[in-house]
Amino acid sequence: MTNTGHSQEENPLQPRPYRVREYYRETPDTFTLTIDMAVDHDPGQFVQVSLPGIGESPISICSDSRKFIKLNIREVGRVTRELAGLRKGDTVFLRGPYGKGYPMEQLRGNDLIIVGGGCGIAPLKGTIDYIENHREAYGEVNLFIGYRSPKDIIFSRELEEWQQKYHLHVMVDQNPAGEFCYDGRTGFVTEAIREKVQDNRNKVVFICGPPVMMRAVIGILQEKGFNDDQIFVSAERLMFCAIGVCCHCMIKGKFTCIDGPVFRYDQIKEDEQE
Repeated sequence: MTNTGHSQEENPLQPRPYRVREYYRETPDTFTLTIDMAVDHDPGQFVQVSLPGIGESPISICSDSRKFIKLNIREVGRVTRELAGLRKGDTVFLRGPYGKGYPMEQLRGNDLIIVGGGCGIAPLKGTIDYIENHREAYGEVNLFIGYRSPKDIIFSRELEEWQQKYHLHVMVDQNPAGEFCYDGRTGFVTEAIREKVQDNRNKVVFICGPPVMMRAVIGILQEKGFNDDQIFVSAERLMFCAIGVCCHCMIKGKFTCIDGPVFRYDQIKEDEQE
């Protein structure tokens, strides 16, 4: 059972202070914080990140360590813009981790296909780090990663390592002529999946990204014979309390914050199609 980071005596809504160990600017509008939060967690879980007087935001953990956590953050509102101003040694407030992540223990022995689009790659990076730390437990690993353009590529440092260790397929939707130095493939990540994935034997798929991309990927996988219980998706909803009280993240009786954010596709298939 994963440690949620709280004892019974603690207020589960009370954030605690932690120190920033590293700040790294990934793209013009995304950055990664390394924070000295030492906690047990599963890949795919999230924490609530806050600054006093500013607000709070749910952020997925994008690492696999019991000494620290990494958070990849996109600047899309007041809280995330203020978090972008943090630097090494600064204090940030966190509570969690929350939710259900990818059931890595149950999936030992399988080949893994990991499909990420845009910022959806962040929670998947946690699974990739976990695989690296337990490499003997899994078979072949294929990474399909799609970005909007070369300037939106996050985890560029890690991509070089993944290229050496796994079957890495990187795509960008578009590359304006002469604007960026990029010699990779241009097109949608779905093209690479249709081309490279041959069958569903002994395979499990993790998907996280824009809903339109996830639906397209699932459709291709189903055409190739994948069953819904071979596919895991990370759902995105407004999560304020993170403990199933505020009901903002409910999906027909399921709470994204406690029943997810990672769901096996057959568990939410009807909801996602409506």
